[in-house]
Amino acid sequence: MSRKAVITIDGPAGSGKSTTARTLARNLGYTYLDTGAMYRAVTLSLMEKGMPIEESDDLEELLSSIHLDLRYIDGEQHTFLNDKDISREIRSVEVTRAVSSVAGLRSVRQYLVAEQRQIARKGGYVVDGRDAGSVIFPDAEFKFFLTASLEARAKRRQKDLAEQGVEIGLDELKMELHRRDEQDYSRLESPLVKPANAFEIDNSHLSVSEQVEIMEKRIKES
Repeated sequence: MSRKAVITIDGPAGSGKSTTARTLARNLGYTYLDTGAMYRAVTLSLMEKGMPIEESDDLEELLSSIHLDLRYIDGEQHTFLNDKDISREIRSVEVTRAVSSVAGLRSVRQYLVAEQRQIARKGGYVVDGRDAGSVIFPDAEFKFFLTASLEARAKRRQKDLAEQGVEIGLDELKMELHRRDEQDYSRLESPLVKPANAFEIDNSHLSVSEQVEIMEKRIKES
């Protein structure tokens, strides 16, 4: 590539977008932008204030008053809300269960899409999310769409939660992911779709390094 591009990675919950995007960015010397963390930050703010997940004047006021900041510490993205590092809090089970509903709110999406475009406007970013290549950066130079079976995604989520000390049964996680899929694919605001010109990778049986190798080969051959 003659210039640093914007690379997007979209896909459903549990498809391994974050780990893959982080690894690809590191290999290319790019910066990783986790858009999902930004939606989780707004979700956490709503929950802390006891606000309902719905469009309202109160929500508009909240969005105008909060300050989101992404800082990179030892190469890892940390999410700050009003100068407090909330990187761990936004990964809680409670936030995870509510974030899809919050992400479906028009005002939240408009606010965060503008923030995300501003952050990555000069290129050199690997951006993951549900609408990174379809809405935020429809003209991105490289787009990927990750898929995996429900079973594979549930096992990954179970492993991630176990590392946080949270034990949840596989069947419960499969039901939770299925519910999130229905929300993400059917929401009115920026539903989850395979972006135009995106290269699809089914990673049900692929390691992170194998996925990244496929992406790097496609980028270098373009």
